[in-house]
Amino acid sequence: MKIIKRIVLGLVIVSVLSVLGFLVWAETPLGPTPEAYSALESDSQVTVTIDNFITFQPSNLQPTTGFIFYPGGRVDYRSYAVPLRAIAEQGYLVVLVPVRLNLAFFDINAAEPIFAQHPEIQSWAIGGHSLGGVASALFAKDHPEIDGLIFWASYPADDSLKNSNLKMLSIYGTNDMAGMAKFDETKPLLTSDAEYVVIEGGNHAQFGDYGPQPGDNEATISRVEQQAQIVQATSEFLKELGK
Repeated sequence: MKIIKRIVLGLVIVSVLSVLGFLVWAETPLGPTPEAYSALESDSQVTVTIDNFITFQPSNLQPTTGFIFYPGGRVDYRSYAVPLRAIAEQGYLVVLVPVRLNLAFFDINAAEPIFAQHPEIQSWAIGGHSLGGVASALFAKDHPEIDGLIFWASYPADDSLKNSNLKMLSIYGTNDMAGMAKFDETKPLLTSDAEYVVIEGGNHAQFGDYGPQPGDNEATISRVEQQAQIVQATSEFLKELGK
């Protein structure tokens, strides 16, 4: 009997330590860098509002197309402020969503309140980086308000949206940690008319501003150049979505 109690106690201790270890890991995310912090300041071009979400809104324009963004796994959501702010400068409402434990899988429906807060938006796209992109697809599946889906170095978890009416855009770099073969393998999960933008020399981490990512490949272009291509492709997609 004592042996059984000791075994049970040992299992409980191991379980508690495992949970605590996971929580510590999840709550110590990558980023943001100083560049990302700077992008959170309002100026004459973009008004930045920080409350339950971070909202980037063109200062002298009332946008009718919006973009909701989920962060990558274990990345501080503020790390995406630089490219998202640049997208807002092109005339779009951009809402950056924080998620529980810095893992969007634990907070797939985090974006739900955004629709009621912005009734002026006529066309909505949602997307995310890496695991955030996967979560955004799961959100889009159950929310008809969404018209477009944007994957940054990401892809859907299954083929449940391949026959949907959603417009889709997939952006990834040739030096991404997942490997080019993975993006080729997952193309059948997207719609047949999905758009693809492949960034030559781009890697996984440079979609945001959080420093190097374990397991990633080294980029052969600068972060600034990679993000310029990301912003251009995303903005062009949003322009077409709003027509």
